[in-house]
Amino acid sequence: MSLVRLNIKGISYSQTQNGAYALILSEVDGERKLPIVIGAFEAQSIAIALEKEIKPPRPLTHDLFKNFADRFNIIVKQVIIHKLVDGVFYSSVICERDKIEEIIDARTSDAIALALRFQAPIFTYKNILDQAGIYLKVNPKKEDEKEQEEFLVDELVPDVEMVGKETSYKDLSIEELNRMLEQAVGNEDYELAARIRDEISKRE
Repeated sequence: MSLVRLNIKGISYSQTQNGAYALILSEVDGERKLPIVIGAFEAQSIAIALEKEIKPPRPLTHDLFKNFADRFNIIVKQVIIHKLVDGVFYSSVICERDKIEEIIDARTSDAIALALRFQAPIFTYKNILDQAGIYLKVNPKKEDEKEQEEFLVDELVPDVEMVGKETSYKDLSIEELNRMLEQAVGNEDYELAARIRDEISKRE
């Protein structure tokens, strides 16, 4: 299976799940995005690592791991998101010490927080990106056509309050879910898009 390199596109606050965030990964040589729901602490740790000028007064957990690894000459070479099961991503941290390579299981959010601190590349397998990636299509349209499309979407998509409750998805067709997915992506609500995408994946 071929590996696809990913970059961190950004972090957005969850509109449907209190205290959760959506980490947006983007394929380097493509247009697809990979949204991953993470907790508030991990989101903060990743955000601090992205903002090079922010230095917490005391080391965070991931900073402690980095300091510990540096002290014992352990290098994180890369992170691989290697599995997706029921909407949960599984990752491995590839480490090296004295030219001996070790593979350590990790939560994806922790693995990415460490990858940033070690300046290590992040990868996933092509089949995972094919399954869970969101492809953003850019179709320029006239203003009136765009307004008409938005009107149709509003008419066809169920009430937004239903979104975020997994039980509500069971009553929707694949066509309705795909329309909701397009709307969520258009609104840049990637956490919601990830939930809808997971429901579509379960049915395929």
